[in-house]
Amino acid sequence: MTSTRKALRAGLALTGLALLAACSGPGAENTASTTPGAAEAPTGDLRVAVVTHGTSGDAFWNVVKNGATDAGKQLGVTVDYNSDGDPGRQSTLIDNAVSQKVGGIVVSMANPDALRTSIENAVKAGIPVITINSGSDKSATFGALAHVGQEESVAGEQAGRKLKEAGRTKLLCVIHEAGNVGLNQRCDGARTGFGGTVTNLQVDINNPTDVESRIKGALQTDPSVDAVLALNPQVAVSSVNAVKGASSKAGVATFDLNADVTAAIKAGDVLFAVDQQQYEQGYLPVVMLKLYRDNANTVGGGKPVLTGPGFVDKSNVDKVAEYAERGTR
Repeated sequence: MTSTRKALRAGLALTGLALLAACSGPGAENTASTTPGAAEAPTGDLRVAVVTHGTSGDAFWNVVKNGATDAGKQLGVTVDYNSDGDPGRQSTLIDNAVSQKVGGIVVSMANPDALRTSIENAVKAGIPVITINSGSDKSATFGALAHVGQEESVAGEQAGRKLKEAGRTKLLCVIHEAGNVGLNQRCDGARTGFGGTVTNLQVDINNPTDVESRIKGALQTDPSVDAVLALNPQVAVSSVNAVKGASSKAGVATFDLNADVTAAIKAGDVLFAVDQQQYEQGYLPVVMLKLYRDNANTVGGGKPVLTGPGFVDKSNVDKVAEYAERGTR
């Protein structure tokens, strides 16, 4: 384990323990915990099922998984991570977690309506649910304790505004998952912030060769397109390759980070990345479920717990890059 990795784990462990054991928290040795009649914290292992819509090999969701599993190790929580991009199969994964009587469920809602019955059944079974990443507007309606993520339309609007300020006039917004409401919200927000012409392009992230080919084709068909907004790090890399292949002068921006994106920002191939800090989307819900189980704490007051948007460009990429390399940004 590298020294930076050890430092990260130690820092996060202290943060989690401070939340769980600060002065009068569960397990603290003080007068509050020994007062006659005081409630004792629940005992036994906590098992949390994390069920996302991430597809196999998606670097973004690998970071979410790292956050959840790191929190589990540091807080003594068993974390079971599963994912499926098909909403029907994702619902089945939620149903399986309910039948296994887990102590908490964390779920991303790219297609909220398809998951509603499964999430509501989990809540009816007495299992606390926290939603992450997508579907924040449906979270409370479905009975979830809280939502952790960013507001996609707001993030899209800010991204569109930054591209406008960079002098771009015609934008191609690349949607890589059909039916993902969050991706459509990003492009709709970008349209509002950009003000100029914005065209959506649908691609399939599971076919990287076709992704690059479709973006390249769109740029060759309309050479006046001078900006490409990717909604995923892998698509960002394909976009950079497509721009070069089409001999286009379009600038590329993207949502989300990985080591390839930070390298592309350093090289000047990507203007900026919208950072929603997905490690937190995995880490924080495990802490929140632990606090809820042990001390009946809730977070957010009915509003989403926002992890973004932030922006990474040449001004701050060097610092963020080292964290992206180790899988935590």
